[in-house]
Amino acid sequence: MTIKRVNPCARWSDVTVYNGIAHFVEVADSDSSADIRGQAQQIFSQAEEMLASVGSNSSRVLSCTIYITDFSNFDAFNEEWEAWFPKGCAPSRACVKAELANPELLVEIAFVAAAGE
Repeated sequence: MTIKRVNPCARWSDVTVYNGIAHFVEVADSDSSADIRGQAQQIFSQAEEMLASVGSNSSRVLSCTIYITDFSNFDAFNEEWEAWFPKGCAPSRACVKAELANPELLVEIAFVAAAGE
């Protein structure tokens, strides 16, 4: 089976697709000084672009791993999360407290989604 890599560079690809499943990771890349809501909104906007690039959308997200730096932001993050997914389409997920490479980043999300046909 073919592996499709979207915008590959030396360290990562924006999206990697294998056997109809897309994998990608997002962090807030336009304003890392934003609060958790702003960073989550940036991530979801970026995720929409990545999903569209492989013929998918938020209703086709299968699972996510959320890396959050401070659980005091958990409730606000969850409000943004719930607003982004269509009703009845929330994926399975894990949420881990983690130290991220850039200390301004409050959250990072690894997505797994069904790619379009």
